[in-house]
Amino acid sequence: MDKLQQKVLLVTGGGRGIGAATARLAAQQGWMVAVNYTANSLAADEVVRQIRSGGGSAMAVKADVANEAQVLAMFERIDAKFGPITGLVNNAGVVDVSARLDEMDMARWRRMFDINVMGTLLCAREAVRRMSTRHGGSGGAIVNVSSAASRLGSPGQYVDYAAAKGAVDAFTIGLAKEVADEGIRVNAVRPGLIETDIHASGGLPNRVNDLKHMVPMQRGGTADEVAQAIAWLLSDAASYTTMSLLDVSGGR
Repeated sequence: MDKLQQKVLLVTGGGRGIGAATARLAAQQGWMVAVNYTANSLAADEVVRQIRSGGGSAMAVKADVANEAQVLAMFERIDAKFGPITGLVNNAGVVDVSARLDEMDMARWRRMFDINVMGTLLCAREAVRRMSTRHGGSGGAIVNVSSAASRLGSPGQYVDYAAAKGAVDAFTIGLAKEVADEGIRVNAVRPGLIETDIHASGGLPNRVNDLKHMVPMQRGGTADEVAQAIAWLLSDAASYTTMSLLDVSGGR
């Protein structure tokens, strides 16, 4: 098959959690998948191995999404191996230790916004340059991974993370309108309490179990459940869906 006819997907932060689940599911649905990672090459390589063992096509690509030069190099590598992307999942993101605003510093905020917001904008820009009919592309779909925190605010824990995800929501709405007549659909999913290791990285490894009583469904969600929503938004089944913020949060 010609490269221009392939379904090529980039999943940022694809080595673990929601990103890894999305990469595996997308491969099962016929996407050629680029699995982005920042530092953990073993995790990304394992996702690639799993996809290839199932008969799919995948590659691991290292890049810090907050670093423009690295992102440009990543897209060039994908262009060379698979062709231009037709799908992008902006999943790479970070939290930090639980704290109040008056206990936080600028270094934390810069990291939070550089990765969660600037990285999302940067990867989306490169995707639009390849997907948009205005630039000679054939269209595509972008799914931003936001968070229920954007509407809950995460007081006493991560108001900075919530603020960053609120920016992702606003960006999703604006970009969706900007490129709607250029063949590109832009949507976001807003996961709630999901059982991934992001909570441990924020110093709260038991966060899902501790807070599940606040969820109407009385449980945390799984990465696979979020991946199903992302895969639908990427698919032709969602061909008339853009500018949507899809909550995957068990009713919370």
